[in-house]
Amino acid sequence: MNAITLNAIGNHLNTKIMNFLQVEPTYIISFEEIFWGGILVAFSMGIHGIGMLSVLRVNHSINKKFSAKKNLIKGLWPIIFASFMIIFVHLTEVLLWSLFFLWRNCFANGSLSFYFALNEYTTVGSKFNLPLNWRLLEGMISITGLLTFAWSTGVLFTLAKEFQEQGFVLFTRRHHKN
Repeated sequence: MNAITLNAIGNHLNTKIMNFLQVEPTYIISFEEIFWGGILVAFSMGIHGIGMLSVLRVNHSINKKFSAKKNLIKGLWPIIFASFMIIFVHLTEVLLWSLFFLWRNCFANGSLSFYFALNEYTTVGSKFNLPLNWRLLEGMISITGLLTFAWSTGVLFTLAKEFQEQGFVLFTRRHHKN
């Protein structure tokens, strides 16, 4: 082997070792990150609270309006409508985070910012990361998503329970007539 070949092999091995040992720059959590993360979590929870109360109110109004003409199919529509309302509330919260990321120049455009926020909020994750000085928010948005999905599940469970109880009453009435 000549010197050029040995030098090329050495450079190749050096590159492989350096890639293997690649270390991210030092990350230090900042007060600014904690402050804005707390604000975003608080606003998200506030939006969610108002949204879930709205879902329950609208569902109650719909059920009250159509209670005289109740059947199983008509009873299902309020739950479907409530599901769409819940999804809208979640997307509004994702939009809040996305707008913050745009404001802080974390992403080049709104589409990428919303995509990233949605994936982090649902804990799916993505191949994109926030700049190093905002990394803590990746975990905070995921925690917010977990909390709000649990809350939404509770609301939907309440509505489904009401629907099933109404369905049982209708079933009982129908079978006791005969």
